[in-house]
Amino acid sequence: MIGPGWAEDRSRPRAEGGNGLRKIAIVTGTRAEFGLLKPVMYAVAKRADLELMVIAAGSHLVQPALTYREIKQEFHVIDSIPMQTVGRVGRWADVESVGKGIGRFGRSFERLRPDIIVVLGDRIEAFAAASAACIGGVPIAHIHGGDLAEGVADEAMRHAITKLAHIHFPATETSAARIERMGEPTKSIHVAGSPAIDGLDSFDAMNDEDAQALGDPQAVFMMHPIGRPDEQEEAVAAAALEAIGDRRTLCLLPNLDPGRTGIVRAIDSACEADHMTKRDHLKRELFVSLLKRLASAGGVLVGNSSAGMIEAGALGVPVVNIGSRQSGRERGTNVVDAEGENAGAIAAAIDKALKLDRASFTHPFGDGDAGTRIAEALAGLNLADPALLRKHFAGA
Repeated sequence: MIGPGWAEDRSRPRAEGGNGLRKIAIVTGTRAEFGLLKPVMYAVAKRADLELMVIAAGSHLVQPALTYREIKQEFHVIDSIPMQTVGRVGRWADVESVGKGIGRFGRSFERLRPDIIVVLGDRIEAFAAASAACIGGVPIAHIHGGDLAEGVADEAMRHAITKLAHIHFPATETSAARIERMGEPTKSIHVAGSPAIDGLDSFDAMNDEDAQALGDPQAVFMMHPIGRPDEQEEAVAAAALEAIGDRRTLCLLPNLDPGRTGIVRAIDSACEADHMTKRDHLKRELFVSLLKRLASAGGVLVGNSSAGMIEAGALGVPVVNIGSRQSGRERGTNVVDAEGENAGAIAAAIDKALKLDRASFTHPFGDGDAGTRIAEALAGLNLADPALLRKHFAGA
């Protein structure tokens, strides 16, 4: 339970930081969403009227905690919120993690007293942070709300966070319209573009030496589970790897969603072949530079990652999307949906993707300045407005 103090009195105007700066707590819980949040963190840190507070949570802290170390290399981490239990993966394990996370986030927010909490997307870490902040009476800013993507429970989580949040930063006009139809007031919705597009021009294509260390891939395989039994996830991943054939392939291990074990088994088996290489994770800088190399060298990205829907389109990489994880999500013209989850359908989609005109690729995710727009809106938000924390269905 949140204790006495500002958090209990939702009617009282919020005080800002003791140093006169507005305290912005940005919560990151996964490796993928940290890459998207970095431009926002830097934009907040650059402003003279904002104080950045980075909170690392969830899968960042699961051993060997490599991504947590990445965060600490670039930002001061003011608090960490462990949620997952090592060795436990599954939907009921996620339930336990969310419960643990809500309590830990509540204690953190009470101690740190941020003026605004920022979360992105649809992961359980973002949901836990938003739940704690909403109950505790802290304004919530939500990035990438209004998107469609089935995932495991992703769409339910994303839209639930939208209803908990008080200021919205959708990536596209379509997502903004969806948030408005959900009853959120128009004045709270700011189309910012996707921060995934920010800064892509600052990276060069990967050089030969770094590429050789990764097996000089012609294809990258990135597949995350959608909550099916391990055996089913393994079968689909094995079919995709079979469809890639003898192309030199870098396999990136999946996130911690239920079904991960099956995909890892398929990758481990495929990587017994000399032309297959696996890595647990690539830092965003390396990943973007690798995508640029793929774009210039006629490569392809295969799987179901949101990076294929967003970053790859901006960078000119053809993508084969497999299954329902990204069902309904807007995407660039670089994406070919496989017509099935068998090797034949995936191989046909790879052939089609490799014949696309890369020079004509377009995407709907903005101009690469999302971080600046978001930071500016956070600085200008009227925290003294008594209506800010009131949730009222705008269509009623």
